[in-house]
Amino acid sequence: MRFLGANSREAMRQVRAALGDEALILANRHTEQGVEILAMAESATPTSSEAIRQKQPEPEAPAAQAMPTGADPAQAQVQAFEAMSARLLEEMRDMRALLARERSRPEAGGAAGEQFVRVMLEAGFSPALADEVVASLPEELAGVEVLDERAMAWLLRQLSKRLEGLDDEAAFMDRAGIVALIGPTGVGKTTTTAKLTARYVMRHGTRPVALVTTDSFRIGAHEQLRIYSRLLDVPMYALNADQPVSDLLERMKGKSCVIIDTVGMSQRDQRVIEQIGHLRGGNTSVRLVLLLNSASQPETLEEVVVRYRQAAQAAGGELNDCIITKLDEAGRLAPVLDIVMRHGLRLLFVSHGQRVPEDMALAEPVSLIEQCLANRVPLARSTTSPTAADISSRGAGNLLGQGRRLATVLQALRQRLPAFDGLEAVWNLLGLPASVQQQRLDALLADHPRPGQAHGMLWSERRRVPGEHWAMPDVALNAQGTWLALPLLQHRQVAGQQARLESALQRHDAGVHLMNGLPDAEAGDWLERQGLSWCSQVRGSLRVAHMSERYSLAALESMAESAGQVRCRFRGAPARLMLATLPVEVSFKGSRRERLGFDAQAWFGEIRDAESGKALARRYWLVPAGLSRDPEPLLLALLQADVLPQLARRAWQRLEPTEAGDLRADVRLLMASGLATVAAHLDLAEDEAAMDLRAELLGLGGGRRRRRDVALLESLLQLFLVRDAIRHLGLGERETG
Repeated sequence: MRFLGANSREAMRQVRAALGDEALILANRHTEQGVEILAMAESATPTSSEAIRQKQPEPEAPAAQAMPTGADPAQAQVQAFEAMSARLLEEMRDMRALLARERSRPEAGGAAGEQFVRVMLEAGFSPALADEVVASLPEELAGVEVLDERAMAWLLRQLSKRLEGLDDEAAFMDRAGIVALIGPTGVGKTTTTAKLTARYVMRHGTRPVALVTTDSFRIGAHEQLRIYSRLLDVPMYALNADQPVSDLLERMKGKSCVIIDTVGMSQRDQRVIEQIGHLRGGNTSVRLVLLLNSASQPETLEEVVVRYRQAAQAAGGELNDCIITKLDEAGRLAPVLDIVMRHGLRLLFVSHGQRVPEDMALAEPVSLIEQCLANRVPLARSTTSPTAADISSRGAGNLLGQGRRLATVLQALRQRLPAFDGLEAVWNLLGLPASVQQQRLDALLADHPRPGQAHGMLWSERRRVPGEHWAMPDVALNAQGTWLALPLLQHRQVAGQQARLESALQRHDAGVHLMNGLPDAEAGDWLERQGLSWCSQVRGSLRVAHMSERYSLAALESMAESAGQVRCRFRGAPARLMLATLPVEVSFKGSRRERLGFDAQAWFGEIRDAESGKALARRYWLVPAGLSRDPEPLLLALLQADVLPQLARRAWQRLEPTEAGDLRADVRLLMASGLATVAAHLDLAEDEAAMDLRAELLGLGGGRRRRRDVALLESLLQLFLVRDAIRHLGLGERETG
């Protein structure tokens, strides 16, 4: 017997009601109508069609097939069984194809991951960083057997984006303030001080610059810097190691750039904390820059970074910037870059010689990583790359790496998705009193979308999402067709379809309208008069006119002219959309005009699985005959928006008020629908940046599931929850500090 329910729970309820506890589930699958289950009573399991012929007829014909009038009841059951057998064979073929697909899909990391790790180890990067990078390997690259140009380009992007530098030299040189160069003895602080000063003088002249030295321990240390100060024609001041910088402020009035050459101290020297404390000196803001000798052992460099950062924190300061020195003396560049990346330091400059100022350059992450990958040293034969299991187990425990990836993903989402900052602002309302949530939400939505953000509108259906008491919010699109991350609640908009269209045009200059269902008469007339671009996704039962005869759209599909196929994604998996088109005449809903309607172009779409070619669904669209743009992007946008209500519903259910605290329903809906919009966008996007972002996001904990869009939604939910936990923890520390 065939049972069809809106969801698995409803379908199983029907099974239990009809067959009781002895029901035998033969197959189940998701359809456009819901969840379909094929089941039978275990005690009635036949061994052959002959057994059914001998069995007495049941009071009702099976739901799988209606009994023809006048047919013999035992014969009807044979037909039903044969239909069920055919259905089971089809389900078994689908299951076999799915298992084959899953077996052919390599494990995340897999052999490709091991190759990437080996390449990074050969370049001199640490296993910890290699594991972190491979943990975010995109599924598109997990199956490669040889690291080709595309694979190496991905590796270059992953390493380069972990190495933060300056956008340009002006970002450092044009910033007024005090800069203190710190680091162990012999790292090259005095020479680097001279190089920085020379570059500053070349940009701004000598008047606004001053040099300060605190090195009173080394013989001749003052004299070396004094020679540089004379050559550069800038004043130099001496400061005792235990003397605060504020003591010199009166003497350095009018100086916009002060560079301090500090005394070198071992990272194990307890006086490092005192030194940094004196550098800060009262309320004076000093920018600390750590110098790292690229020729030092990786273990030494690791200790230098950790100890100096701890000292800065203990002294009430921050250490976020560094300069790499003595590149000309280093056998390999990767170890020092590895440490800079893993600790999240910003690399300002690299120094590679004694000449002032020629032998220092602005750090260019891509160029530096390219040098590392070009100078690989093959590993010894006894050295083997870690397996995928090793990568997974080690990478999962790297909290520092996870934190960096979380920050990287959030920054990438902010840069990629319009109005993502608005979605974050809605999430910031979590935990506030309901009255405060209302006030801040009103203020936030009053200016959303911001001027210039919305180019079009995706209008959701004006009915509740099945099983819920809310309707899917509308979604604005920017000029590139990207969905805005923060949707628009339906109940906050004006009543009437035409009024909403007019408001979108007047307030946001939205000239493209994507709709579910045909516009009503007033809205349709208005769209025609305005000459705007629009597209409606409609049902196959909609009646239109063709060649002066009226047909349903579904009946006209065989007459349509093929328009090729396009790649797409459907329900989180790759698919192909087979398109056909036909000119028709359509009457707007509720139209009282005498003429039949307006000229339109009907589009017919059959969605097929990208691998098996199996037909998955059909869709129908209408666009005005005089549409001035390519309709395919509009058709795809409506097709791929099908998933938004389901994803929003899943996120809504995960955001339980009992766990989230005092949470208004409209705030909860914006959070859920915003997550759905972002997850769907990332699932659909095909550019390399989206591929990298998907992999990073899934690597944070969402996992790789059969439905990629669902996995992305779960990962985004975890991302926001962790972000909020960290944010609230930080607020609590500041309040109690």
